[in-house]
Amino acid sequence: MDQLKLVALDEDDLNIVSAHVQDAVTRIGDLKFLAREHRFVVPMNRFAWETQTGLFPGKPERRNSILHFERVNSAKAAGLPRDKPLETLSLLAMRFSPAEAPAGIVELVFSGGGTLRLDVECIEAKLSDLGGAWEASSRPRHRI
Repeated sequence: MDQLKLVALDEDDLNIVSAHVQDAVTRIGDLKFLAREHRFVVPMNRFAWETQTGLFPGKPERRNSILHFERVNSAKAAGLPRDKPLETLSLLAMRFSPAEAPAGIVELVFSGGGTLRLDVECIEAKLSDLGGAWEASSRPRHRI
């Protein structure tokens, strides 16, 4: 499958990107807020959910990807141990809470209760795969 490249410019787009980054893993120390550039960068190894469709899904795989947000005014973390930069985080979902249009808060929710809140002028995010895929050890499972 070709490398994935997605852009989010509104809440519906962000929900689509969120579905593609569900269960992506990253390290706390790799999360970067570039204040001068008003950019927040999340390098990740995302689970390729798009390969898991139909009656006969493909082998589970992960891809080296990067997610970045533009027009970010501030970034605040809660429940993320910043003193442990090598700790792995698993991204569960992204949500948008509107403020004075088109501004709002993009919230990245991680397993274990950690969250990252990005105060944005508007939604402007891009997800890009950076290279080939490799077989994942398993398919993520969630309790219902």
